[in-house]
This record gives sequence, C-alpha cells and structure tokens, in this order.
Amino acid sequence: MDIFAVIGVFLGIGFILVGQAMEGGNIGQLLQVTAAFIVLGGTTGAIVLSFPPQTLMAAIKMLKNVFMPPKTDFNALITEIGGFATKARKEGIISLEKEANNASDSLLTLGLGAVADGTDPTLVREMLENQISQLEEHVHSCAKVFESFGGYSPTLGIIGAVLGLIQVMQNLSDPSKLGAGIAVAFVATIYGLFAANLVMIPLGTRIKFIYQKVFLYKNMILEGVLSIQAGESPVLIERKLRSFILEEETTDIKANG
Repeated sequence: MDIFAVIGVFLGIGFILVGQAMEGGNIGQLLQVTAAFIVLGGTTGAIVLSFPPQTLMAAIKMLKNVFMPPKTDFNALITEIGGFATKARKEGIISLEKEANNASDSLLTLGLGAVADGTDPTLVREMLENQISQLEEHVHSCAKVFESFGGYSPTLGIIGAVLGLIQVMQNLSDPSKLGAGIAVAFVATIYGLFAANLVMIPLGTRIKFIYQKVFLYKNMILEGVLSIQAGESPVLIERKLRSFILEEETTDIKANG
C-alpha cells in the first residue's frame, strides 16, 4: 500500500472541507445531485465516446496501482540475471532454454528463450523493445483516460453553471426557486474543478510516474539478456545493470510480468 497516495487524497479533500467550514459552510451545501448528474454524468459520457471499451476497462483496473504499485525489486533482478549469465557461461547458451520458463518476468522469459534458440541479437533487441513499447503505450493510454476526464470536467462544470443560471433567469418572478438554481450553478463549477484538479489529473500523473520504474526494470532485462547473449562475464553484467539505478532504488519491488 502506498501510504502517500492515501495521504494525498485526504489532504486534498480534507483541507477544502476545513476551509469551507472556516467560512461558515457545511458539507451539505456541496451535495447537489443535479450538479453531479450534469458534470460527472456528462464527463463520463464524453470519456466513453472518446476511448474504446478495452482502454476504459484497462484504466479502471490500473487504478489499484495508484495505491498498490507494481513491484520492482532491482536487486533480485540483477541477482537473477547474474545467475542466468553464470549458467550460460558454464553450460552454454542452449542451457537457458529450460531455465527461461522459470524466470520471474515474462519479458525475461521471452528474451532468454530467443537467445537459447540462437536468434540474431538484432532481432532479440527488436522483440524486447516492441514488448516494452507496447507496455508504455498501454500505460500512457490508461493515464490519458484520467487526464481527459480532468480536461472535460471543468467545461461540463461551466455547462452546469449556465444551466443553473438559465433556471434562475426563468424564475425571477418566483424567489423561492432562485436559491436552487444558483446553488446548481456554483456547485456544478466546483464539481468540475474538483474532479479535474484533485482527482483525475493527479491520478493520470501518478500512474505515469509509478510506471517509470517498471519501464526501467524492463530495460534492465533487455540489457541483461543481450549481455548474456554477447557472452559477457556475470561480474561485468552486474556492474552494467547497477549503473541503471540509484542506490536508494535498489530496495524497491518486483514488477508484474
């Protein structure tokens, strides 16, 4: 669990509510079903129209990574690749064919299998780079869903405000209905800005930030596989892989394959 993500959510919402209370307001003033329907419902419709179902479902599933980031244990990866390099030196590249299926990461399995089959190094690089590029595109597409929600919602908030003001103008002769229209107008704007700047855009940003380490992890696999294929010594491979990372990052987590 990423405690800072949880803290961020509570800080953002909490300080706004505290500030409103200091001004003499209460949470009930912000609860407007009509405004929520206009802003959140309208923005959701725009998102559904903008993205294919597969991307929308993938984005929803990726939400868990905001609070439970994918694991990337760099030390364990370096040790694992070093073990494969040692075995390849002692028993030959072909010995990695069986070992590949026991690798901790699917990209490592693919790379070691290709090396054991005698695949040209250029082709091995292309295969692994294609896999990494597809993962990057997948992550950026999912992040774009949240960023787009954040881009649309303020505009829908303005639409809600305009609709509320229309109601106000149509009921100038009936003062009892003016309050509801004005409330919808202002609360709709708040909902749009709140959804954009406190929820959706930060979610998209955090998803991209979290996966930076996953991309680094995958690129270390790429370099390790190619180094094994080139017949480099396990010690040199370890030094090369450690050059990818900072000392404080070596205690991180193990990536999803």
